[in-house]
Amino acid sequence: MVYFKKLNKLIYSYSCSLIHFIIPEVFLSMKLKAILVITAAFFSFTVFSQSWLPEKNNSKLKVQPAVQPKAYAFNLKDVRLIDNSPFKHAMEIDGGYLLSLSADRLLTRFYINSGLPPKDSVYGGWESEGLSGHTLGHYLSALSMMYASTGNEHFKQRVDYIVDELTRCQAARKTGYVGAIPNEDSIFYKVQRGDIKSGGFDLNGGWSPWYTVHKVMAGLVDAYLYTDNNKALDIVTKMADWTASIVDPLNEAQRQKMLKCEFGGMNDVLANIYAITGNKKYLDLSYKFYDDFVMQPLAEGKPDPLAGRHSNTNIPKAIGSARQYELTANKSDETIASRAWNIVVDNHSYVTGGNGNYEYLGQPGKLNDALSDNTAESCCIYNMLKLTGHLFSWQPKASLMDYYERALYNDILASQNPHNAMMLYFEPLRMGAKKQFSDSTNTFTCCVGSGMENHSKYTEDIYFEGAGGSLYINLFIPSQLNWRSKNVTITQHTTYPENGTTSVVISTKKTVAFAVKIRQPWWATTSAIIKVNGKEVKAEKDAEGFLVINKKWNDNDRIDIAFDMSLYTESMPDNKNRVALLYGPLVLAGNLGDTMPDPVYGTPVLLTDNRNVSDWVVKDKTAPLTFHTKNTGKPFDVTLTPFYKNIDNHYSVYWDYFTNADWAARQAEYEAEKKHQQEIEAQTIDNFRIGEMQPERDHNLKSSEQSYVDQAYGRSGREVRRDGFFSFDMKVDNNKPVALLFTYIGDDKNRSFDILVDEVKIASVELSGKATGKFYDEAYSIPEGLLKDKSTINVKVLSTNGKTAGRVFGVRTIRKW
Repeated sequence: MVYFKKLNKLIYSYSCSLIHFIIPEVFLSMKLKAILVITAAFFSFTVFSQSWLPEKNNSKLKVQPAVQPKAYAFNLKDVRLIDNSPFKHAMEIDGGYLLSLSADRLLTRFYINSGLPPKDSVYGGWESEGLSGHTLGHYLSALSMMYASTGNEHFKQRVDYIVDELTRCQAARKTGYVGAIPNEDSIFYKVQRGDIKSGGFDLNGGWSPWYTVHKVMAGLVDAYLYTDNNKALDIVTKMADWTASIVDPLNEAQRQKMLKCEFGGMNDVLANIYAITGNKKYLDLSYKFYDDFVMQPLAEGKPDPLAGRHSNTNIPKAIGSARQYELTANKSDETIASRAWNIVVDNHSYVTGGNGNYEYLGQPGKLNDALSDNTAESCCIYNMLKLTGHLFSWQPKASLMDYYERALYNDILASQNPHNAMMLYFEPLRMGAKKQFSDSTNTFTCCVGSGMENHSKYTEDIYFEGAGGSLYINLFIPSQLNWRSKNVTITQHTTYPENGTTSVVISTKKTVAFAVKIRQPWWATTSAIIKVNGKEVKAEKDAEGFLVINKKWNDNDRIDIAFDMSLYTESMPDNKNRVALLYGPLVLAGNLGDTMPDPVYGTPVLLTDNRNVSDWVVKDKTAPLTFHTKNTGKPFDVTLTPFYKNIDNHYSVYWDYFTNADWAARQAEYEAEKKHQQEIEAQTIDNFRIGEMQPERDHNLKSSEQSYVDQAYGRSGREVRRDGFFSFDMKVDNNKPVALLFTYIGDDKNRSFDILVDEVKIASVELSGKATGKFYDEAYSIPEGLLKDKSTINVKVLSTNGKTAGRVFGVRTIRKW
């Protein structure tokens, strides 16, 4: 389905005729039963985006926290986005996209696996593969939070329909389980027996099955908490009981082997079910998802157990530990959560707040050579922001919300296409990169699922209530807060980040005293100017970085806040001469146009002996948040805009800084590389551009099902998973010495394959990695006997040792020189 902006606006306007077209007539409103609670529980916790943050007086929870928070989140239903802002726009088009999707298509494999007839065909992408069903869990969460954030009943109706259908599926299966994973019964039956074959993303032949189970369970929990759907709680409780039937029979060794495979936030959702039901068996079960190879070293304080690990596998574990700490006061759980946050933020995060290259965290503080098309997986920041909210509730610090703001503007907002609501998997940070957004019906990666949620909950951390009744203003986003406990309305108007000002109006029926705590951003190097009802006041900065105004407030009292915004640079931790340019909270990206620049020598650098960025970056007087380098870009100057505004163009976020003396050496290197490429061209007999349709046809490419095309730095390449192959024909020079020249990328490692010519092996290849972000060539001589009287040969790439073969980005036959 093609997703158009005009359709989106119509959907989001909630036109009855269009909604009837999109939403099946079977939606029925539900009359929900009252929920019994323990009235003695004054402090409680609520969910936010498949996670929990502290909030006062949540009647749906039966378990009092063991740790009293120092700050409480407001429920999504109590905060509304107002005015015009990029966040409100992102929420609106995300809501339109959610309503454009078919619930029946997302339910297809749930029906099939339950023995029920499907109502429609399954969607493409990951929903047609081994992670089938994960999207429905995210979708339930996104719909539920969108209902809380907007009050629009159509989101709730969609939730109710899905829950009713899952109830049918669960009843048909008779085990308590409900899911859409291929071969799930066989996978989990073997686990239950202790017959476990487990790897990073493979459990008994299934693709991270516990990960998908978590997404479905978490979506059901959100449906219960945000839309009052009691059936959702019934389904997820039965799924938790089924989980116990699979996991409880395992001994410690078997359980740890199972946990080698990604399991999402199973510890988190099971702890949440304990908080809702009060049944301690679910808390005990949550600790069955505790591994001894990442979580235990974090708890013990060992140096960076996350280095070299898959980011999105391990951050959710820390969120689960955070939730367990809140319910138990177990100090080791707090240590896991806080250390994971500090390690990722301090040692592994780019200037945008994102982390990971090719989904993995590298060595601590080593980011200079980790810039590619596959940096900053969006799911990782989705999870890091959840973890940040937990830590803030324990100890409100401006530094935590500094990170939150950085990641919210420069990663989460930047991950959505504002024209059609599509999402990014990776946020490329190499020089000359371009964003690759999802397709509306044929992608459904993990980051599409989390992306659905990201834009439904922009209100969740703007405000917090301090334990003593104060108000934290963390983010400067146009919004209105209904502060129920004080019978006060807080309205914030701002054009931030176009400028560093915001105004807050307090509406109250009677005079009320409380402290307003305003975050002093990391980028504001001078003191803020704060006025109350037009009169400048002195606000003292507290130990946690907040500017405090403590007084009695009357109706229509107004606070005006002004921060001085300026340009500045941030360097790579391991290279002071590779810098990013920022304005206030915003990372700026340079527009490099629609054509892919040369990844090494065609992207501009900064050439100046002056490090004062304000001297050579000028603000555009006619366009907001637009800047230009001035006589500094080499080979050309560029226009700079916020990273989130770069959509269809190539761009650079990081820039190599050169003095004039340094640049002379780079020119010499460039000339040497150009000469080398000219020599290769002169000796080339045939040049196969792998991964492009017509060249692959011209070279008679054939492959097994495991082979596919992948991209890096704007170039297409081909690889093949274990036991697979791809082959192609190449021209040769009759009876003359010839070599094959294969082009690889330095990012690829742990690859193993053989190269065959006319079914005769001529080389065994092990790719162990080279310089990240750079292509390189390897030549393989062809025995003369294989060339005799031939004008064409067949070349086969065959994976070996159970590993992936390739990526191969190009193959040439060359005359040996």
